[in-house]
Amino acid sequence: MHKHEIKICPRCGVQFECKVGAVMLCQCSAIELNEAESAYIRSKFEDCLCIHCLWELKAAYRRELEAKNCDA
Repeated sequence: MHKHEIKICPRCGVQFECKVGAVMLCQCSAIELNEAESAYIRSKFEDCLCIHCLWELKAAYRRELEAKNCDA
């Protein structure tokens, strides 16, 4: 039996279902994060985030990376 948990996104406060027992069915499986993007998000949050915030944080990381590359 898969373990599902109702969570509150620590970034935006929205309620969502975390399917930690069936990760491929979880809403977070809809986004692909590379190791750097994942580390960026983990440096800011310790718990699961809603899919909307994951997309926003991925975009924020990309913008920060582009800004650093432009300054170099």
